[in-house]
Amino acid sequence: MKKQDIIMAKTKELKKLHIVRKFIEKQIKQTEASKVLGISTRQVRRIAARLKAEGDSSIAHRLRGKKSNNATSESVRQKVVTLYKKNYWDFGPTLASEKLFQVDGIKVSKETLRGWLISEGLLVKRRKPRHHRKWRERKSYFGQMIQMDGSGHRWFEARGEKATLMGYIDDATSIVFARFYSYEGVIPAMDSFNRYIAQYGLPASIYFDRHTTYKSNGKPTIEDQLLAKVPLSQFARALDELGVRFIYAYSPQAKGRIERLFGTFQDRVIKEMRLAGVCNVVGGNNFLDYYLPIFNNRFSIPPAEEGNMHRPVPKDIDLKSIFSIREERILRNDFTVSYKTNLYQILNNIYAKKVTAEERLDENIYITYKGKNLRYKRIEKRPIIKKEKVLKERRVYIPPPDHPWKSNKPGVWSYY
Repeated sequence: MKKQDIIMAKTKELKKLHIVRKFIEKQIKQTEASKVLGISTRQVRRIAARLKAEGDSSIAHRLRGKKSNNATSESVRQKVVTLYKKNYWDFGPTLASEKLFQVDGIKVSKETLRGWLISEGLLVKRRKPRHHRKWRERKSYFGQMIQMDGSGHRWFEARGEKATLMGYIDDATSIVFARFYSYEGVIPAMDSFNRYIAQYGLPASIYFDRHTTYKSNGKPTIEDQLLAKVPLSQFARALDELGVRFIYAYSPQAKGRIERLFGTFQDRVIKEMRLAGVCNVVGGNNFLDYYLPIFNNRFSIPPAEEGNMHRPVPKDIDLKSIFSIREERILRNDFTVSYKTNLYQILNNIYAKKVTAEERLDENIYITYKGKNLRYKRIEKRPIIKKEKVLKERRVYIPPPDHPWKSNKPGVWSYY
């Protein structure tokens, strides 16, 4: 028992001794004593009888200094500590107690395990300084706002390469959606969001940081300035076409829910994947398909208001076209378009100065004009234009007869 617990126990016993003595001396009634001590009148009479027979020491708990009747045996304790050192050496008490029950069949509470680990020197409690932040109330409806971000980390530890987890968490319910990719960029953002809306629908708004994937750093063109438009990244443009409102966060604390989720996943999911032997992105995504329903069932909460603000995806829109990287390209006089060091010959007879090149998630290239796909063929070999050097005749300057250079008169170069 801790020193602080012993002091508190003694304080309670002194209070009990004082009240029961007053009852014995008939200064208060047994009903008053039972109310003050929070026990029944029968228990007051029993304590009074014991106090008369054994003295003041009878107030102390009979198990003080003795081992609890429900204490775990030393053999179980040693087995748990050995398993922790071998398999769960970097697990927290909560996750370790879960794994000990699920994997090893040993049931021990997290607080009991915490005490054992501290006594063995395997767990050190650290307190992090916390800065005051204004608390923001959760949204009321499921799908009203989701927080999104990417976390680059050694998710597979030394077993695999570094990867990025694209994570989504609903602000009202804490329902999580996630997917592993090799990097954080436009294609992973579009692909993960496409999978999210296939499962849940279009959310009302999405909250993310100012990473270049989500916020364009380009300067507005003259046309944008005239139309009062702000340059959008490819991902923000796709959200705009889908009618999803996007909000930029100006600090990590502003999107604290997704940041805390990554902290939880970097603790729990890494260790779960270690036990499952996951070592690459494909295996990680298969693991998430199995793990996320269990995680959401345990940690999600009901929304403040009933209702779902996710919208079904309209059937008349082309998601493949929306989730693509679009760039305008000049249509040359010979009906060719250059895109990513490749040259394409347009087969349609159109009159246009510019066309749009779309690189979709399946890595296919589409060239469109006013929303219509154009037929084209790739020019495998560019024509080589030989430039011949034309040697110009060198003109020799011949001065006239009266030029000073040809004059033999003395003092012709003199200024006096």
